[in-house]
Amino acid sequence: MSDVIIMIVILIVLIFAVKGSWKHFKGEGACCGGGSGSVKPKKPKKKTLDGPVIGRRTIRISGMHCQNCVNSVTSALNAIDGVSAKVNLKDNSAEVSYDRPVDVADLKRAVERAGFKVDGILQE
Repeated sequence: MSDVIIMIVILIVLIFAVKGSWKHFKGEGACCGGGSGSVKPKKPKKKTLDGPVIGRRTIRISGMHCQNCVNSVTSALNAIDGVSAKVNLKDNSAEVSYDRPVDVADLKRAVERAGFKVDGILQE
């Protein structure tokens, strides 16, 4: 009888673990500073550029797991003068538009300071 009780407890724990992991990998759970997961992460304000777009770059990023990660990268890139970023979790990338010359090292540094790795930066 005690073996049955132990198996039921293990099964319940396993169900909760799988459920939490599933939400985590879908980007819905509490991840990367997301708290309990019951509150949606605050979305950064959309940044508009002062002048016309003179160029675009695509940044390949690794280490993003959830919307909080996306928000962190977006905020870090948008903090650079003349840069507006749209970050895509599914593609693990950021599309960056700029209205003045921007140093690639500044883009890379911003992403790394947010806690992620830059796998490459492509010019469009």
